[in-house]
Amino acid sequence: MAARRGSQKTTLAGSWGSAKTGTPSADWGEEHLHGGFESAASWSGSLKEGSGSVKAASGFFEAPLTFATRFEGAAGGTNPEELIGAAHAGCFSMFLAAQLTNAGHPPTRIDTSATVHLGAGPTVTKIELETTAIVPGVDQKLFDEKVEFTKQNCPISKALASVPEFSVNAKLSAS
Repeated sequence: MAARRGSQKTTLAGSWGSAKTGTPSADWGEEHLHGGFESAASWSGSLKEGSGSVKAASGFFEAPLTFATRFEGAAGGTNPEELIGAAHAGCFSMFLAAQLTNAGHPPTRIDTSATVHLGAGPTVTKIELETTAIVPGVDQKLFDEKVEFTKQNCPISKALASVPEFSVNAKLSAS
């Protein structure tokens, strides 16, 4: 059974956190809290012969999933690992944008792709993020500090803390 590697690129910008403390929740008041984000999945049949779908309650996402799209790399659908990668890439980009903005360097653009590895068990064994950012006026040291802080503190990184290996390769780009 071959594992399929999911990858998703996102370009997102956001702002939360405190310029003084760098803490993600310092100025994140009650008005920004969300009671919960809803998604749903449906599956019919056995694992190998069955099929299903996943969708977000917002209506902006719905996709089929099958054994073949998850474990054999088939086209025509998605898999949970690809969705985890998309969520992680999006969260990382937004959280990094907030940290850089709060440090006085709002980014022009942040692109993050995620590769989620599915190993024996099956279990998620490794997540790799590749980030490229255009951030006017920031030096490499501050950028690296904000990347490391984001790696440890973005909500999806925290939710995935049990994954044995998690790496970020971040590049500061001139344009």
